[in-house]
Amino acid sequence: MRYNKLGNTGLFVSELCLGTMTFGGEGESMWAKIGQLGQSEADKLVGSALDAGINFIDTANVYSEGRSEIITGQALKNLQVPRENVVVATKVFGETGTAGVNSRGSSRYHIMNSVKESLQRLQLDHIDLYQLHGFDPATPIEETLYALDNLVRHGHVRYIGVSNWAAWQIMKALGISQRLGLERFASLQAYYTIAGRDLERELAPMLQSEGLGLMVWSPLAGGLLSGKYSREGEGEAGSRRLNFDFPPVNKDRAFDCVDVMRAIADARGVSVAQIALAWLLHQPVVSSVIIGAKRQEQLSDNIAATEIHLNEDELNQLNAVSALPPEYPGWMLERQGEYRRNQLTPS
Repeated sequence: MRYNKLGNTGLFVSELCLGTMTFGGEGESMWAKIGQLGQSEADKLVGSALDAGINFIDTANVYSEGRSEIITGQALKNLQVPRENVVVATKVFGETGTAGVNSRGSSRYHIMNSVKESLQRLQLDHIDLYQLHGFDPATPIEETLYALDNLVRHGHVRYIGVSNWAAWQIMKALGISQRLGLERFASLQAYYTIAGRDLERELAPMLQSEGLGLMVWSPLAGGLLSGKYSREGEGEAGSRRLNFDFPPVNKDRAFDCVDVMRAIADARGVSVAQIALAWLLHQPVVSSVIIGAKRQEQLSDNIAATEIHLNEDELNQLNAVSALPPEYPGWMLERQGEYRRNQLTPS
């Protein structure tokens, strides 16, 4: 297990992060379709992840209406994990509580209420990484940043981040933080897979330019890249994609990628999922890849991806089959910048 700096911070996180969306999920809710792990099952997964060297755990206040945070916090307590040995991340934004008009979004009101509730559920005195789960068009960014800055200064939160924001939104927030002397975002949590490389158009260059870390969610595209599905739509009974078809994926492109990954996986004697994860771990913009599991064997298989080192030929095959189609202004930037790039790397 390797450990990467989270953006420009001094915080080191494992290259794999344990996601807890499968914790809880009682009833008929969307979360029940993703996972229904109880406390004892979650304890075993958390323990196995920590034993494998994972020091990073990600949850959110909306996962199973807070049950995920409760189970995560109790697991750390049951396993007697020293606080300094684990980096705990959670999120705020989605609808919570009694669903009043102010029980959602990134307002000071909602953030201040939510952080207290998350700390209580997690049984912690601080959150290591507190992330905005989405962009709030109703709240001025300044209001949100002042609230988050207060949480850092008061010691309730160590670092702040965002999830599912556009590049221009993050840049605007970074400019406001610099102008007002407020805490800046350390990371972005975003969707990124070999079959969905849209992030590379605007977000990846921005992250590298501004020094933000990247946490990848749904690295197997909701299980579609696990190798368990066929072009005909078949999958294992109980597979998540059969009950919850998310995130949106170009299926033809995805299965083209699976065909190439399967050949590489078969030659190496590993799973298709491991190749999909290994490709992400080879991308320089990635700080940590979030893996979630409902079974121990899934977690073990995912963790084994850290031992795979793809060679140049394999990476070239994977990059070719998954390449994004040209799009403006990207193709113009590539054309016009060629001379200057050559000056930076003279032969």
